Amino acid sequence: MPCSKKSLPIFPEMDPGIWSRLPDELLDHVLAFLPLKTFLNLRSTCKHFRSLIFSPSFMSKHCSSGSPFSSFLLLSHPQFYHQYSLYDSIIGNWRNFTLSLSFSLPSAAAAASSHSCTLLSCSNGLFCFSLPNCCSFLVCNFLAKSSRVIEFPGYPFAFESLTFVSTPFGYKIFVLCSKFSSISSFIYDSSLNSWQTLDNLELILSDNCHQEGVFFSGSLYYTTPEPFSIVCLDLESGKWKRFSNGLPEELTFVRLVSDGEKKLYMIGGVGINGISKMMKLWELGNEGNWVEVESVPEIMCRKFVSVCYHNYEHVYCFWHQGMICVCCYTWPEILYYKVARTTWHWLPKCPSLPDKWSCGFRWFSFVPELYASV
Repeated sequence: MPCSKKSLPIFPEMDPGIWSRLPDELLDHVLAFLPLKTFLNLRSTCKHFRSLIFSPSFMSKHCSSGSPFSSFLLLSHPQFYHQYSLYDSIIGNWRNFTLSLSFSLPSAAAAASSHSCTLLSCSNGLFCFSLPNCCSFLVCNFLAKSSRVIEFPGYPFAFESLTFVSTPFGYKIFVLCSKFSSISSFIYDSSLNSWQTLDNLELILSDNCHQEGVFFSGSLYYTTPEPFSIVCLDLESGKWKRFSNGLPEELTFVRLVSDGEKKLYMIGGVGINGISKMMKLWELGNEGNWVEVESVPEIMCRKFVSVCYHNYEHVYCFWHQGMICVCCYTWPEILYYKVARTTWHWLPKCPSLPDKWSCGFRWFSFVPELYASV
């Protein structure tokens, strides 16, 4: 039976004098259980709470145990205007998220850039935007409300591929630019706050610059157009290398994806005359050869190929929390492979997405990290 107001229990009012003396280590423990939204709102509650969140004891606790927050698949579209759809890959539900750049830029610059900022990449809780009006990049940690504007060294500001990579000492931005059939490359190191120009780009063909590099074991890996091959750039030495081992035959397209350090995967279409009859997943073996892991189930393969209309330039892949995600710019769904379970799945279409949008979809892996430094 419902309780009347008279029958409700009366709790004594909490004495502020007692709760204000709660030891910091107990507060640290309580804060660790808060959901992401509450955690974000907590920072503006009082200076004491904000200082606790960034205290050495709280930071060491969270840096050692990993991110305490959910991980998300983030969907962007040019018509969203900094409103994004997030899919919580842990509890399996959708939510909407608005990114505000007001804390990152002066008010005039933020207003001018509100519709021209483009989300380019996301890594270790950091977002990387392009600011074309300012000829620069913007790197943000929205959880910590920190940011950095990075001036691009080349002019005019034009690039065809950007790879944003987190490292133990910060992050690096690798940019490929093509102009008049020649290629230039630049790499930014956040620990040095400086750009470096790289040479020896004859291994990368200009018509492949739109593909993002894949970070694996300290190097960036790229696939070249037909005849397909793989090249890599050592980020420490700045040297390029071409893989001597051949790739599987009858490939119609090739994409790479990596968990960062342990494994490098390759997903590709297999067929004739540029038409994929099937899609397969390979893993790089210890001897540099490609070992077949799985084939995409036929019905899923047919759907994905029909979505792409055999225009495989629109296909891209990325790693997200034990999942290999295969996407297409023209389709708002994800075909993903759960590595631990060796199963293929479709991520359902976002329910808030208008039906009339037919291209320009871009997915990112977003794992919030409070202490990822800009």
